[in-house]
Amino acid sequence: MNSRATQLASIVAVVVLAAIVIVLIVASSSGASKTPPAATQVASPASTASSATPGSTGIASTATPALGQRTKTEGCIINGALQDLACTPGAVFPNVTKAQICTPGYAKSVRNVPQAEKDQVYAEYGIAHHKAGDYEVDHLVSLELGGSNEIANLWPEAASPTPGFHQKDRYENYLHDQVCSGAISLQEAQRRIAQNWLQYWQEAGQP
Repeated sequence: MNSRATQLASIVAVVVLAAIVIVLIVASSSGASKTPPAATQVASPASTASSATPGSTGIASTATPALGQRTKTEGCIINGALQDLACTPGAVFPNVTKAQICTPGYAKSVRNVPQAEKDQVYAEYGIAHHKAGDYEVDHLVSLELGGSNEIANLWPEAASPTPGFHQKDRYENYLHDQVCSGAISLQEAQRRIAQNWLQYWQEAGQP
């Protein structure tokens, strides 16, 4: 009787051990087949800074083309108080310096926009007729801020509704004073004018 009990106990022990081994194998296999969670990609501070627009107000805006590089030469559309960025990205004299633009009479000495160029600007923006004073062919980046006479820097800016070219002229004078006083760099002033003069004019308190 004792022998049979011993045999039965041995069989039960083997079955229990086998069950434990099977459970361990199944658990190990299940853990190995799980796919680890994907890593969350966090933008680095540098990439976040480069993608943000300085002075952004949360209003969507189109990307600003590089100065002097036009991507459209017809069918240009005035966007309220702003130019068509594809037609008029702005252009500057590449070697102009702060000392030059801060010298009295500089802008007058470099101004050279013949009537034929003005006519081309109006044609590209689809303005066939206009009254005197309705528009002026404006330098997006003003001459007093180092802007050039290239057509990439010219657009027909309306006088009204306001803000129009009168307000932009005053803002250009303000930026010129800021550059010459050392408050901002010439390159920063050019960027503000070319990117969105209206936004920066408003942020400056509409000087």
